[in-house]
Amino acid sequence: MIRMTAEQINRKIAFKVTVALGMFLALLFVPLPGGLPYQGQRVLAVVGLAVVLWITELVPAAVTGLLAVILLGVFGGVDDIEAALSGFSSPVPYFLIGILALGLGVHKSGLAERGARMLLAWVGGSPRRLLSQMVISFVPMSLLLPSATTRNAILVHVYDNALDQWEVPRQGPLRKATTLALGSLNRLASTALLTGGQAPVAAAALLGGMGWGRWFLMLGMPYYLLLLAGGAILFLWFRRGFRATMPAISVAESVPWTGMEVRAAAIAGLTALLWFTDSWHHLHPAVPALLALVLLMTPGIGFLTWSEFDRDAGWANFIIMGTSLSLANAMVASGVAQWLADGIELAALPVLDSPIAVLLAMMVACTGIRLVIPNIVGYLALVIPVTMSLAATLGLNPLVCGLAVLVVGDATLFYPAAGSASIIAYARGAVGGGDIFRFGLAMNLVSYAVVAAVAVPWWSVVGEPLVLAGV
Repeated sequence: MIRMTAEQINRKIAFKVTVALGMFLALLFVPLPGGLPYQGQRVLAVVGLAVVLWITELVPAAVTGLLAVILLGVFGGVDDIEAALSGFSSPVPYFLIGILALGLGVHKSGLAERGARMLLAWVGGSPRRLLSQMVISFVPMSLLLPSATTRNAILVHVYDNALDQWEVPRQGPLRKATTLALGSLNRLASTALLTGGQAPVAAAALLGGMGWGRWFLMLGMPYYLLLLAGGAILFLWFRRGFRATMPAISVAESVPWTGMEVRAAAIAGLTALLWFTDSWHHLHPAVPALLALVLLMTPGIGFLTWSEFDRDAGWANFIIMGTSLSLANAMVASGVAQWLADGIELAALPVLDSPIAVLLAMMVACTGIRLVIPNIVGYLALVIPVTMSLAATLGLNPLVCGLAVLVVGDATLFYPAAGSASIIAYARGAVGGGDIFRFGLAMNLVSYAVVAAVAVPWWSVVGEPLVLAGV
């Protein structure tokens, strides 16, 4: 391990500060083409600074979020401080907090680990079955435990134990395949559900709001296809590790359910039922999520304490989510989103006659943005308003274009530190940055194919065609 000297660390920090300030000042004062109003230029400067800080991690992501809100108000990028804080008045950050509380409760009760070990007991001695069972199990596990981060906190330990029993080397092909599945594919099962964490919560808000059932109808098919395709790629790449037959994995004997597990299952079941039936009662998904939080902390019913929740909820996620929505709102209101969309339209002039080619051009452009914005919420806050503005200008369906860039950005993970779920999986050192980047590129190409060949036709069938009627 290479250790940097204090002088090297200081130089690195000075470089990051210079880049961040340079970006902010350049966007604030340098005249930009295309007639962007000065208010929009001030918003763009704040967005540029936030993006650079999120990329360089000069300060914690939540601190960057608070700074962005302050600068929106101070530099007049928005009308008043209420507009700068508009993202925090949305139900979306509170929805996220409710989901995190539910995950903590299910984890604390032991219910999640019981489910994981039950699944592992079916593997026997087959490495092929291990990978297949892992990829497929992400789907039911995401219903029980929506957060991929919380799932990985459990599953990494469970699968490491299984591979240790088989004496699989730390960087053996089988260990690489399972690690990449946990780090890069597990997240996809979450985004197929509106309640699956930051990406779907943020995307749904930026797209204008969507119910649980409608979200699953639109995104279940493409995301589950991506899961299966990713599993197939891992099997082919690391097939050498799947040839042997191993001894059956020993799993601890089943013990009777505890009262805590029963209550956790009942609260999770009630919450899921309310999410599934949102088309009947029309409650915002935040309401069942916050109800679950209240039940988990109600004496005699729940078992989670406020101090546990306060310690483990990850309040940084709340701040990042609220800030990202505020920045997106400011980009739309100040004309930045439309200004960027006009620029992309000029670049896409050669393919404007083909709607699917325009959509592919959008996805390719967003891949470039994803390369430099590891934070998925920051990526979505930038690209969804822009693509929706461009779609409206060209007569395309803004919802379809917004969903397409979500799928492409979420399916593509280029770096090990692109999120807490991936950090948990990749911290064990089974795979290197090159493995993660190559798999990210492969999933990126697969995402183009899934969107163009499967998702766009499917979305048309369910009432959201790519080209709007009458255009």
